[in-house]
Amino acid sequence: MKLLPVLAALSLTSAAIAQTSPDKPTKPYNVLFIAVDDMNDWVGCLGGNPQAITPNMDRLAKQRAMVMNKAYCASTVCCPSRSALLTGKRAASTGIYGNRQNIKNAPKAKDVVTLPEYFSKNGYFTLSAGKIFHKHPSATGMDEGQWAFQQVASIGGGNKGMLWEESPSSVLGVKSQDEPQEKGEEKETARWGACKAPVEETKDYLACKWAADQLQRDFDGKPFFLALGVSKPHLPWIVPQQFFDLYPLDKIIPTEIFRDDLDDIVRKDGKPIFKSSIGSFAAIDKANLHKQAQRAYLANISYADHCLGVLFDALAKSKYAENTIIMLWGDHGWHLGEKTKYGKTDLWEESDRVPLIVSVPGVAKPDVKCDGVVNLLDMYPTLVELCGLPANPENEGRSFAPLLKNPTMEWNHPTLTTYQYKNHSLTDGRYRYTWYGGKADGAEELYDHSTDPMERKNLAANPESKEIIAGFQKYLPTQNEPDSPNNKLSAADKKKMRSEGKKGDEE
Repeated sequence: MKLLPVLAALSLTSAAIAQTSPDKPTKPYNVLFIAVDDMNDWVGCLGGNPQAITPNMDRLAKQRAMVMNKAYCASTVCCPSRSALLTGKRAASTGIYGNRQNIKNAPKAKDVVTLPEYFSKNGYFTLSAGKIFHKHPSATGMDEGQWAFQQVASIGGGNKGMLWEESPSSVLGVKSQDEPQEKGEEKETARWGACKAPVEETKDYLACKWAADQLQRDFDGKPFFLALGVSKPHLPWIVPQQFFDLYPLDKIIPTEIFRDDLDDIVRKDGKPIFKSSIGSFAAIDKANLHKQAQRAYLANISYADHCLGVLFDALAKSKYAENTIIMLWGDHGWHLGEKTKYGKTDLWEESDRVPLIVSVPGVAKPDVKCDGVVNLLDMYPTLVELCGLPANPENEGRSFAPLLKNPTMEWNHPTLTTYQYKNHSLTDGRYRYTWYGGKADGAEELYDHSTDPMERKNLAANPESKEIIAGFQKYLPTQNEPDSPNNKLSAADKKKMRSEGKKGDEE
């Protein structure tokens, strides 16, 4: 693919990301905790799509960080995924399964000390910008919270950048309301195009610039825990034109679609669980816009990467360069045509696998792709261990700090991903086993990634699969908390969501 001149603007400025030192820093570690909303493995260093142009994340991995190649989310929707990793507890333990729920309303989660709160209680200065918790700022426990940033950003960039003011004529995509998925939460509208705002006035750029500026300050003599949430590539896929220009439409190679891919996922009575060609996929397929949609997602990934470069460059030039941990993660995967689906939710590899790029000066070796199986739930105990804080006995994940020191060690304990009540998937790095204990009445899936990485042949019904399935079943949760109470939306919130074409569970 021919790279356009704008690629130069995407890369870091002259100060390259600092090389890690061979020894651990003498000062306490600081933490940059970076969430990228709806980002799957379409990142250069993760290899999910070779067309992806992500020079800043790639350079981070090359010069400073380790790529966790088999990292998985605790749930495939924003709120339960983030609630799990921030509380250190599985969805099945808290009852937080959907986006309308709030950890502060969940009886089994409301008193849990969240990750930033734990760092604050143990001597860290904590601050945040963008989406870390799922729309629940009262739950952050930050010394300086998310909404303080928004005031700074609106002064710096004005409403045009913050509100993604777009030209109606520039919207290229499908703008039709999706049908609900059979299992529920995905009701987003597929919409994409170029915005009028220059990149320097857009929301994620301002968030990253704000975070970068914090690296010029002192924090009352304390180490810091800085959480940054980047909103793209979450829908709508609206970013400045320069990022679309990176991907000439005639050069886009779309994902391969297998239209019978869901036929072998059935209930015990033989009836299929899933319907093919609904929602965004049906609309995009009918309009023959797969290349355009996937180009838009790639453009949004490149935009997010460009914004992150501002922060990486600032860290390299700051006094914190050699004693700051970076954990960069996506909250869940995202389908772009695979399984006849556009979006998140469900329990396949494309939904469950997430980007996780980890830099620990003096510990994690750069330019290494680690195949140890980890979960975003494990970030809480890992950061606690790396920073020398007392272990939190409430954590249900396990620290992968040993794996960062020795990335070739065996680390294939089955890890759990949940979508809605009693639906669970487990992977050990080779096999994926999924059990539907809810409405699907015990239906099962089993895939062997050594021969079928895209999960096109369900082996669960094969007699020779019984022993493998039995091995996985002992790792399923023995207790599944019922759904915690939903948020009660105000009339103003409901009106705003309607104006944005949302129904409340899709972010």
